[in-house]
Amino acid sequence: MTGLYARWIDGWERKLATRDSNRVVRPFEWGTDWLARLDFPRIPAEVNGDAPVLLSRFAREAVESSDRFFSYPPVGDYRLQESTLTFTSPVSSACPKNDTVQALWFPAPKDRGRALVILPQWNSGPDGHVGLARLLNRFGISALRMTMAYHAERMPPELERADYHVSSNIGRTIHASRQSIIDIRACLDWLQQRGYERIGILGTSLGSCMAFIAAAHDTRVRVGIFNHVSMYFSDVVWTGLSTQHVRRGFAEEVNQEQLRSYWSVISPASYLSRLRGRKMDSLLVWARHDTSFLPVYSKQVLQSFRELRLPHRIFTLPCGHYTTGQFPFNWMDGLAMCRFASRHL
Repeated sequence: MTGLYARWIDGWERKLATRDSNRVVRPFEWGTDWLARLDFPRIPAEVNGDAPVLLSRFAREAVESSDRFFSYPPVGDYRLQESTLTFTSPVSSACPKNDTVQALWFPAPKDRGRALVILPQWNSGPDGHVGLARLLNRFGISALRMTMAYHAERMPPELERADYHVSSNIGRTIHASRQSIIDIRACLDWLQQRGYERIGILGTSLGSCMAFIAAAHDTRVRVGIFNHVSMYFSDVVWTGLSTQHVRRGFAEEVNQEQLRSYWSVISPASYLSRLRGRKMDSLLVWARHDTSFLPVYSKQVLQSFRELRLPHRIFTLPCGHYTTGQFPFNWMDGLAMCRFASRHL
């Protein structure tokens, strides 16, 4: 990173990144007990020292049969009270608070049957992307802002941050991501039940990854807006400024390449080819000075979309990750996403 502007952005990024003092370095865990709860792929509760082999096999089989891995029973208890939609997650984490999904509903007058499911960033609070949802309303698009697993209203009492969604527990991170992805699809079901046919997904940072995998497995999604992109879930965790404390939790137990393999099941790279032949327009947003989703990894996504000839547009932000949420970059980002949704949905 060279140049006066780049150094200024980097300094601003690091100042914003160090505001929180409640980051916890948690101990490394293979987390196979979380995967043993799933019906597929099967993994024994007692791994007897074979955790690396079993995790590799689990990830490979889950990717190969991802339609089954991300399948779910239909939700039967949707409840809309004022502007809050609640329902029981099709995936159980044994934490009742986390297993009650909450989403805020922002209907737009005369939306012409257009709606987006919105996923904010990792560790977003209850008001995350509420302003963006309201901005979408002004473009004539209804918005359903969903809270991901272990975030905000779904956060267990022992947590101050959404550590159970992204942590040095490999299996729990897979389980939490699968829960968020399936919850997104359940939100799509609700929109469809209300008569919406022109449906899209918008996700930021962690929400972008979850949104992409949900979209790749659900042909009802006509527009995908992915705000900060990376091919592999693990690369962001391993190299990003915002996840340095998570990286330290792995100690010397695994390396970057191994983690990429274990977390391939929750990585966009595994499902890019599923978009071939799909009538889905995508907006790929990346930041030129991103310290969390490093540009080298974002550019891999852009190149892959080009090589696969997938319908897409690219929007480049002249800032970093944290600074995306600061004026004027937040307005640049929000308007670009809303305009794209308005034109293509």
